[in-house]
Parts: sequence; C-alpha cells; structure tokens
Amino acid sequence: MFSTHNQAIAQTNILIITGGHDFEKQSFFQMFDSYPEINYDTLAQPSGNKMIGNSGIDEYDILVFYDMYQEITEPQKEAYIKMLKDGKGMVFLHHSLVSYQEWPEFQNIIGGKYILSPSGKQSKSTYRHDVDINVDVVDGNHPVTKGMKNFVIHDEVYGNYVVNENVTPILKTQHPESSEIIGWEHLYKNSKIVYLQLGHDHHAYENENYRLLVLNAIMWTKSGEKL
Repeated sequence: MFSTHNQAIAQTNILIITGGHDFEKQSFFQMFDSYPEINYDTLAQPSGNKMIGNSGIDEYDILVFYDMYQEITEPQKEAYIKMLKDGKGMVFLHHSLVSYQEWPEFQNIIGGKYILSPSGKQSKSTYRHDVDINVDVVDGNHPVTKGMKNFVIHDEVYGNYVVNENVTPILKTQHPESSEIIGWEHLYKNSKIVYLQLGHDHHAYENENYRLLVLNAIMWTKSGEKL
C-alpha cells in the first residue's frame, strides 16, 4: 500500500518504509502528520525493497526505516549500496536494528546489530516493554539534539546489542536492562545515517522530545552539513 501525506505544504520529501513488525499505525503516522516541514509517502515491505531495487526513490530526500525485515535480494542489496554511494540520507528507528540478520553489511550501514541468533562470544540481545527510561543527551550542540536536555520517556529498552566503534553516540542511558548507547550517527559511503533505539508505541510517538529527535534527524540527514 502506498500513501501520500502533507504534499501541499511540504518542503522535505521522505519515504517511510515499514513492515515485518506490528506497530500502532494511527499514532505513528500522526507523529509525521505533525511536521509541517515534511511530505511523506509510506510503503510496507516487501514493496519498499522493490522500489529501492527499481531505483524508484530518487524523488525522496531521505528514507526513514521502521521495518524489521529479513528478505532482500542481491540486486536490492546492490541498489541499497548505490543509494548510499549517491548520498541518500537514512534514518533508522527502533526495531529496524533487527533487520537483515543474514546480510553482514547491513550492520555497517545502520551502525549496529540486534542479535537474534548468537554465535561465538556474542550473546542474544534482549528487550523489555513498558519501562521508564532516563535519556541522556550526549551533546546538546549536535544538530539532532540541539538545545535538548536530558529527559524521561516510557518506551521499550533493548539490551546487549552491538554498537559499531565508528559511530558517534548522541543519546545514552543508564537503564540497567538497556545497552548504554541508544542513539548514534555516522557516515556510510556518502550518506549520513542516524539510528534512534527509542520508538516502540504511542508513549514514544506522543513524547515531545522523541518527536523533536525524529524531526531533527530527518532534517540533518537531508542537509549537506558534513559529519
């Protein structure tokens, strides 16, 4: 299903790709409806990857991923990498960290990995719903967190996931069941990438701090500002 929103007033065109995980659709998309700066289209997997594979994403300034999907063909992987070489910004939210467990390069793209099937010394990642999380803003001058102060959000924590060493942390927490770094940015090929671990349900979508984080991440990955 393909839908378009906010087109008459939009300045930034984004494609939101979902699929592979249930979520509260109405409240999630209401968050994006609240951004007058943004026009968004939505696609659920596998249609998102089909569009990427057919080079149908040129009209979008950035892509926002809220999917948790595993199936991707070799041509779609190649098209994905080409987008990143071309500088297409990407924002990944919450359970997108679990996507493409069998595609090693995806960990380098997103900057980390939620482990479903452990191997070697790495143990399985964990999660817990409905907890209050104290969020620490690492740098109040970073464009994604500019002017923000530490806050509390009712959300879902992930624990024991991998965070690549080359990312720049932007959010942290000391919650005992969470990994410490819960938001980061980095550069892959020529594209700016942001990952925000927060964002499970309406408690997050309706949180003013979370809404600001998502909007700032979108606008920053679109911008030409260098890392």
